[in-house]
Amino acid sequence: MNEILKKIKEIKQETLAKVTNSIQNITDYSSQEYINLLKEKDNLEKYLKYYEDYEKTYKDIEDAKELIENEKDYEMKKFYQEEIERLTNKLEKIEHELWKMLIGESEEDNKNVIIEIRAGTGGEEAALFAADLFRMYSKFADKMKFKIEILNTNYTDLGGIKEISFLVSGKNAYRTFKYESGTHRVQRVPITEASGRIHTSTATVIVLPEMEEKEVVIKDDEIEMETFKAGGPGGQNVNKNECAIRIRHLPTGIVVTCADERSLHQNKMKALKILRAKIAQLEREKQEEELRKQRRQQVKTGDRSEKIRTYNFPQNRVTDHRINLTIQNLESILEGNLEQIIEELQKMEILEKIEEIKQSVK
Repeated sequence: MNEILKKIKEIKQETLAKVTNSIQNITDYSSQEYINLLKEKDNLEKYLKYYEDYEKTYKDIEDAKELIENEKDYEMKKFYQEEIERLTNKLEKIEHELWKMLIGESEEDNKNVIIEIRAGTGGEEAALFAADLFRMYSKFADKMKFKIEILNTNYTDLGGIKEISFLVSGKNAYRTFKYESGTHRVQRVPITEASGRIHTSTATVIVLPEMEEKEVVIKDDEIEMETFKAGGPGGQNVNKNECAIRIRHLPTGIVVTCADERSLHQNKMKALKILRAKIAQLEREKQEEELRKQRRQQVKTGDRSEKIRTYNFPQNRVTDHRINLTIQNLESILEGNLEQIIEELQKMEILEKIEEIKQSVK
């Protein structure tokens, strides 16, 4: 029997007793505190019920092992052996569910996601690579039945992307894309390279869960707004009116620009959407920095300054450095077939969370 799970069960039992006592002392049954306690009690009871089944199954296996040792009849031995195999499979499934309940699901995982791609080192080639990444994510989102809405773009004359922000909407959008945050590196011969030399360029991807207005409140006196005329690729004038907007958040210094829409109001709404997500991300980073002082940093999602993945054209490979995964099918990945990489990163996150739980109860 897993001793870690046994200790966690004892902790859950103690917590349940405290929660039950707190519920009995509440008189306002419509209060948020009462609702939260009931939810916590339900989750604790569900976990303990699963653990009860876990203990019973474990005992049944031990009993079957004892019977098989004393059994002389071949057919009965075979029966007990099959029963042990069945119960062992059942035990593994229950244990998997227990860990799953302990890990839980982040509230952010179900949110829509705002993704920013910015050309890094490498000039025009970096911008072309950023455009490749946007195309890759667009195709992947389409496969996953997600919806994409462009929030802001800044193209180069050759069709590259200096910077693009877009919203991906759909169930578990953030959970799916959160691992893409970090520095992506490309190694290939640029179309601008006459001598055929391989260049290394980068693009940075930032992944932010979308925040509702009620989750991140931005007061009017906390922002400065500036309007200007929107321009297109190559300096073309898209709109003679000042419909583009630049918003500066005074408390944090965050600046957001939005110029894709022909309406000032629409650009303002999109800019505020990005700003809310960035403010929330800044707060998360502060909290994570505090946690890092107390425990080691988990891999999970890539830090925006961390090189997370390399796309090597001459060798036809993509390597994710966080999990040491190499796929020898670059074209397929760029066509949006990211499922294998995402699944492996999700597995890594689960294993790290389990290890963290184990360390916390030792």
